[in-house]
Amino acid sequence: MEQVWLKSYPAGVPAEIDPDSYPSVAAMLEEVLHRHADRDAVVCLGKVLRYGDLDRLSAQFAAWLQSLSLPRGSRVALMMPNCHAYVVALIGVMRAGMAAVNVNPLYTPRELAHQLKDSGAEILLVMENFAHTVEKALPQTVVRQVVLVSMGDLLGPLKGRVTNFVVRRVKKMVPAFRLPGAIRFAEVLAQGTKQPFRKPEVQPSDLAVLQYTGGTTGVPKGVMLTQRNIVANVLQDQAWFHPSMEQPGRPRPEGPPVFVAALPLYHIYAFMVCLLLGLHLGGKLILIPNPRDVDAVVKALKPHKAVVFPGLSTLYNLLMGHEGFRQLDFSNLRISLAGGMAVPSAVAARWREVTGCPVCEGYGLTEAAPTVACTPTDTTLHDGTVGLPLPSTEIRILDEKRQPLPAGQAGEVAVRGPQIMAGYWQREEETREFLMPDGFFLTGDVGVMDERGFLRLLDRKKDMILVSGFNVYSNEVEEVVSSHPGVKECAVVGVEDERSGQAVKAYVVRRDPALTGETLQAHCAERLTGYKRPRTIAFVKWLPKSDVGKVLRRPLRDGTAVPEAD
Repeated sequence: MEQVWLKSYPAGVPAEIDPDSYPSVAAMLEEVLHRHADRDAVVCLGKVLRYGDLDRLSAQFAAWLQSLSLPRGSRVALMMPNCHAYVVALIGVMRAGMAAVNVNPLYTPRELAHQLKDSGAEILLVMENFAHTVEKALPQTVVRQVVLVSMGDLLGPLKGRVTNFVVRRVKKMVPAFRLPGAIRFAEVLAQGTKQPFRKPEVQPSDLAVLQYTGGTTGVPKGVMLTQRNIVANVLQDQAWFHPSMEQPGRPRPEGPPVFVAALPLYHIYAFMVCLLLGLHLGGKLILIPNPRDVDAVVKALKPHKAVVFPGLSTLYNLLMGHEGFRQLDFSNLRISLAGGMAVPSAVAARWREVTGCPVCEGYGLTEAAPTVACTPTDTTLHDGTVGLPLPSTEIRILDEKRQPLPAGQAGEVAVRGPQIMAGYWQREEETREFLMPDGFFLTGDVGVMDERGFLRLLDRKKDMILVSGFNVYSNEVEEVVSSHPGVKECAVVGVEDERSGQAVKAYVVRRDPALTGETLQAHCAERLTGYKRPRTIAFVKWLPKSDVGKVLRRPLRDGTAVPEAD
């Protein structure tokens, strides 16, 4: 099929990239670690680590991992907010020839146990603030070594001690825990200095990241992203964003590009466009551990002139409501990339008014590592599209028989490119269901492509709810709600929410007439992380169902009346 979108490409964006430019993620990173050894790499809580520091520290961590005699491709889980230790550990895992498993530190013990057990991770690095969760989940996993990270790690002796004292004693952010045999991150690095680091032989087809998602159905499952997948998407993003640095009438930003890493790096979006793209470009990353603390965000950004600012509509809204943020210097800002959820035109217009930089929107999914399409970075028109396919990416709109549809007709969005996953971890049947023999991945999204090649999404994956850019899958929440003995049956849908884009709503048919919403909320709070919990619970007499008895969520999403219980 003709790739009509190429005619709409901005000047300077190539049609193709070479996904085999580097044999591995480690090779891509090591090139810049060595080339820019004296350049600032990451800044967190005011402490700077240079590329040479990342080179030395990640080699120490990699050497320690290799000393454990783990087999090639072993999974190492990282359960931390944005901090120096996360960056060092992630690079170390790549250099050791192992695979990273990103873990949301806000997970409940149930959620954590599932991911660790399913992935087979044998090593787990966790910020001590969340170690009490690990304590409860650990018996159900095969983890053989826990590494404890503190917020003060790598901040220097004095600042590190002060930071840890404040976090532990003043703010009391570290609940009591007991993890016999756990080792501190500082000790791991110390042991790594005594071990030789040996570069492993890594193939492009080897697993690099096992990133968990709900996929298109069911409970979270591991998406196998290979070395080639990750390298390809970094190069695709680089090719798409490169022309934005050369804007007529505006001087090129001086020095390395400054990336704002306010989104959590354990999420695939920030992992790629903040961390890996930022490092590949030799940029300086400003790590924000807690973006909800806007005062701290402003303090962290004030000494720097951001060039690339990945975010979400909700994050942009939050920041623009702060006077201190509006007073920052945005003269170098060239790219404001929004993903994960649609950006309302009013938010985009206000962001441009505050920063002078338009918002470009992207479309992606974990199975595509994640970027698939993006609007031109200088766009000022918000017409509801999510842009053009990236270089080396093909998008087709398919009918129910999986045949291509012409421009302007709606169907399922299918994607092919070097960034598409190898498959779902230990789920061959589901892999075959969504990954077609010709390499196209069936996203489950409904969309339409116009004659220019711009993609517009018409409907989300049927059972997915998007809360502040995070995927919530109805099946998982329903399983938790239904596990309460007072629930007869339930259905979970997403509803519009001004703050988070969507929120979770549960429709519940009682088994126990005395069951209350408060009781059910408490039940969910023990088993689901915050953004997955039902924001509202509606007790109803019955749920809409098909002729064969399947619960129909669409009438609930559309607001069709359902008889409320007395």
